[in-house]
Amino acid sequence: MTQKIEKINLPEKFALIPDHWNPRIAGELNGQQVKLAKFKGAFDWHHHEHEDELFLVVQGSFDMEFRDRKITVYPGEFLIVPRGVEHRPVAHEEAEVLLFEPASTVNTGNLTDSERTRTNLERL
Repeated sequence: MTQKIEKINLPEKFALIPDHWNPRIAGELNGQQVKLAKFKGAFDWHHHEHEDELFLVVQGSFDMEFRDRKITVYPGEFLIVPRGVEHRPVAHEEAEVLLFEPASTVNTGNLTDSERTRTNLERL
């Protein structure tokens, strides 16, 4: 069986996303998912017990807040949040972010009752 191989155009895919804090699946490999999301405002404080997360800024910027500091991530930069580390992304203006993480990762981590929790992600 031959799999369909196609390239992904990030600006085209981000143009399909009308909302914030609602990741979409853009690709999958080796049990990992490449997700695209738009950030704006402050997200919820949370952590992921079993998964590390990679955040790559495509456009805009955001602050990753930790309890003891914050790191600002700009276009062309990425940040890896290790499993178990409490964090909160905050985007003062809209940011386009690529996430790379295990398919089992839920966007709100340990906060399973948040209104922002997404378990069945749309595919772009």
